[in-house]
Formats: sequence, structure tokens, C-alpha cells
Amino acid sequence: MVDVEFIKQFEGGYGLATAEIMYHMPDHHHLLQTFVWQQYDHAPEFPVLFKFLDFWEREIEGPLHSVKVGYRQLITPTEWHAAKSIELFH
Repeated sequence: MVDVEFIKQFEGGYGLATAEIMYHMPDHHHLLQTFVWQQYDHAPEFPVLFKFLDFWEREIEGPLHSVKVGYRQLITPTEWHAAKSIELFH
């Protein structure tokens, strides 16, 4: 059985997204803290990231300051090569 995340990597724009989230400390708003988030997502819409950021704004006390996003498509169709099936046991 093939992993669903592996299959999704063949879809256009789907890959590993990394976000550096800077937010204000809840008790000390003049201080900033960094949180790194990483997940498979679909560029350029980033629905998984935006769902997480919506959750953050609703549930987390530290207000968001800024978000930087990095993205890398890990496997592209031109990099995929099917191996020949071989019989391992005789």
C-alpha cells in the first residue's frame, strides 16, 4: 500500500511547506517569539497553513506578528522512475 502523502507529492504544487511564525508573547506584547511549522501543503494557496493560522488566531493568546513561508516540491514527475519488478525468491 502506498502512503497518501507520497501520492500527493505527484500532484502539481504539492510539497513541503515550512513557515516561520513570529508572534507577540501573551504577557509581554513587546517581545516576539518564533514558532516553526512544517507540513505537506499545496502551493501557492497553502490551505493547510491557512487553516493552522486561522486556528492560531482563534485559540492561541499570542497575536501573530509575521509569517515567512518556504516551499519545496520534493518529488516531481520527471524525477520518478519505475523500477523493474524482480523476483527475489525462487
